[in-house]
Amino acid sequence: MPDQFDRTRWRRIAMRTVAVAATALAIGIAARWWFLHWQPDRARYPLRGIDVSHHQGAIDWRAVARDDVAFAYLKASEGGDHRDRRYAANARDARAAGVAVGAYHFFTFCRDGGAQAANFLAAAPAAADALPPAVDLEFGGNCGRRPDGAAMRAELDAFLAPVEAAYGKPALLYVTPEFFDAYRAALPSRPLWRRAILRAPDSRAAWTLWQYHNRARVAGIDGPVDLNVFDGDAAAFARWRDMNAQPRDPPAGAARAASVQ
Repeated sequence: MPDQFDRTRWRRIAMRTVAVAATALAIGIAARWWFLHWQPDRARYPLRGIDVSHHQGAIDWRAVARDDVAFAYLKASEGGDHRDRRYAANARDARAAGVAVGAYHFFTFCRDGGAQAANFLAAAPAAADALPPAVDLEFGGNCGRRPDGAAMRAELDAFLAPVEAAYGKPALLYVTPEFFDAYRAALPSRPLWRRAILRAPDSRAAWTLWQYHNRARVAGIDGPVDLNVFDGDAAAFARWRDMNAQPRDPPAGAARAASVQ
C-alpha cells in the first residue's frame, strides 16, 4: 500500500512538472513571437525602413522591398579609413528594387571630423536621389575616449560641414539614449534618428526616424535586422528626402544648450 501511494504521488508531481514546463514553454514562445513582431502603430507611422551593414551579408533587395520596407540606411564608412565592403552593392541593388537609400557613417572619437568626412564622401558620394546623410553617434563599438561636449561638437561640426555641403541637405543624427543623455546640450540642431527599442522615444526631443527594433526579421535578409519608422506619411517623407535648405546652428557657447528642439 505505501508503494502504491508513493507511485501515485510521484506520478502527480511529474504531471504537475510537465504542466508547468509546458506552460513556461508556451509563455516563452508567445513572448518571443511578441518580441519579433512588435511594431509601432502603422496607421500613424506607415513607412517602415531598415538599416544594414556588411554584417547582414548578401541581401535579396527585391524580397526586402516586397516585405513592407520603404527605405534603407546603409553603412558606408567608419572612422577615418574603414569602408563597408557591401555598401556599393547594397546601394545599387536597393535602388534597383525601388527602396529609398541613405548612407550612414559611424563616428569615432579617435579620429578628427574632417578625415572622417573625407572617408564617408569617398565611400558614399552624394547622389541626386539619396536620403539625407546620417551620422551614427553612440558609445557602443567606439574607441575609449570620452571627449567633453565642446570637443565632441567641434569634431562633429568638422564632419558635418563638408558632408552637408556635398549632399546639399542637413544630416541626420542617429543617437542612442546613452549618447543623447551625455551630449544633448552639445548636439547641433539637426533631424534626429532616435534609438528606443520596443518603446516610443521619450518626449525630450522630436525625431524624424525611430529605430524601434534591433532583432527583427525581414524577407531577403538572413538573420536579425534593425527596423525603423519615419515620423510622417509618404508626402512628408518625399519632402524630407528632397529638402535642400542648409541648417542654421545657434551661436557657439551657451546657446548650444537649446540646440536640440
